[in-house]
Order: sequence, then structure tokens, then C-alpha cells
Amino acid sequence: MPEVSTDELDERQVQLLAEMCILIDENDRRIGAETKKNCHLNENIERGLLHRAFSVFLFNTENKLLLQQRSDAKITFPGCFTNTCCSHPLSNPSELEENDAIGVRRAAQRRLKAELGIPMEEVPPEEINYLTRIHYKAQSDGIWGEHEIDYILFVKKNVTLNPDPNEIKSYCYVTKEELEELLGKAASGEIKITPWFQIIADTFLFKWWDNLNRLNLFVDHEKIHRM
Repeated sequence: MPEVSTDELDERQVQLLAEMCILIDENDRRIGAETKKNCHLNENIERGLLHRAFSVFLFNTENKLLLQQRSDAKITFPGCFTNTCCSHPLSNPSELEENDAIGVRRAAQRRLKAELGIPMEEVPPEEINYLTRIHYKAQSDGIWGEHEIDYILFVKKNVTLNPDPNEIKSYCYVTKEELEELLGKAASGEIKITPWFQIIADTFLFKWWDNLNRLNLFVDHEKIHRM
């Protein structure tokens, strides 16, 4: 694996690079584990290194979507606006469990607490709905990037927020119209959004949003959408 200096990076974010992500093949079958650092180096991504991830879309009871702006301390896509929470299940027994994607949903519960301060009892895994999976690749800069099979998770609930400033620069709830405005600002270069959020917003998000009370119509655990 290539040696890349992390001296210039945020100390807390560098510590997280030691976490072990789940390595998978193109069909989301587990083939091993590798550090978060090695999974996110473009050099390894170009060799085909692929890991499991998730993206949470949390809506309140007014059907507004919670967005976050990633902190400037983040190593990949700092300062970008994105969906509620995006991270990785770790290679440990609790989050490796694949039956009904329970491991991924437990990881989402853990990261909603770590990033947004949402108490774990407010987002039990059984209230986190797994819709489908998306496979995408994107560079953040010359060194770091993403190559993931991303589990799309929906939650509809009013929650208590206490964000960690090392993770999150700002956050807001938006209506569909406000999100369209934000996407327009991203298109004109006024703000930056993460590539996975752009892909999901361009393809599926508004259709799902229109059907929040009948998401079962869109559940597809067989297909992996290649983006």
C-alpha cells in the first residue's frame, strides 16, 4: 500500500483513518478488511479497491430532509453539502452481520450519534429503512477519493441534534424546493456538494421523497445501481 503523509491533516480525522472498512467485490460480497486510509487513496481505488458504505436520508415529520455541510477538517470532500450522514460499516462482528443489512443499519445508528449527536435510542436499527444500493467512484482531490457500494437508508423521525463541529460545519432541514435551489447553487459553483449526493439527487431522490409513506414500492435489495 502506498505511503501518504497525513501530517497536514486534522488529528482527530487522521485517527479515524485507522478504522477497518469492509472490502467487497463488485457484487458486494465480503473479501476482507482494510484501513479507512487505504480504502480512500486514489492509488488503491485505481487498483480496484472497493468498500461498503451507507448514506442516510433523514426526514422530519414535515417531510423536510436534514442536510449537513461537512466540516473543513474532513479528509474527503471537506466543506461540501451532503445528505444527513454518510459513512462505513466497520469490520467488526456487529457491523459485518449481513442478514437484512442489520450490520449496516447498526453502523448508521452509530454514526448518526457520532456526527449529529442523535441519541442512539432515537434511531434504532429497525426504524432505519434500507432501500437499495449504489456503486460509484469519485475523486476528492489528487490523493483521496471514494469507491463504494453505498446502502441507501431512509429514516422519517423528529430527532434531537447536537452536531460535532469536527464532523459538521453546518446543518439544515430543507424542502424539495430548497434542495433544488441548493443544487442550482452547486451547478453554478457557488457551493460544493458531495458526488454521491449529486448522483442520488439527480436519479432517485425526488421520486423517493414524493413517496415517503410508501417506500416499500422502491425497495430493491437485489440490484446494485452502477453510477
